[in-house]
This record gives sequence, structure tokens and C-alpha cells, in this order.
Amino acid sequence: MAVPVPEPVPVQHPRHRLDDLLQNPVRFSIVAALDRAGTLGFKEVRDAVEITDSALSKQASALEVAGYVSVGKSFAGKMPRTSLSLTKQGRAAWKAHLATLREIAGS
Repeated sequence: MAVPVPEPVPVQHPRHRLDDLLQNPVRFSIVAALDRAGTLGFKEVRDAVEITDSALSKQASALEVAGYVSVGKSFAGKMPRTSLSLTKQGRAAWKAHLATLREIAGS
């Protein structure tokens, strides 16, 4: 009687581990800027990523809903100030995403 040979288990390509939220180039750039700086003002992020206020607001909201970014509100005198910073969850997602990209690139 022949012994059945188990079928090989397919190995998933690393791309399946990439974070869908961070696949967007604007969100990727926002998180990259925040990773380097810690906390940045809204205008600093906008200028670093070279997008409009409305585009940054939309993408920052998506990152905040996912728990990746914390949005802070304060006042400097009568002027409202918005700041963005990576959360612990956001930093972990960023590091995992970068590690997977490096794995795909073979470095």
C-alpha cells in the first residue's frame, strides 16, 4: 500500500503582509514624516508631503480612524493648532510594513 505524499504547503509572498492603509503613497509619506519627527504641526506635514490642506485632512482622518495617528488640537493665542503624531500601533504597523518591503526587495 502506497503512503500518501502530502501536498506542499504554499508559501505566501511577503506582499500579502503589506499594510493596505500604508500602500497609499500619501499616507505612506505622512507616516514616514511622522516616524522621523515624532510630532509635527499640520502645516509642517502638509509642506513635507506637498499636498493640500483638504487632502491632508482626509488622509490624517483615515490614519486616525485606523489608530495609526493621533491628532491633537490646541490654541496659540486665538489661533487653532493641529498636530499629528504616530501612535504606538502606527509605529508598529510602519516598522512591519517597511520590513516587508525590504524583504520583497531582497535587502
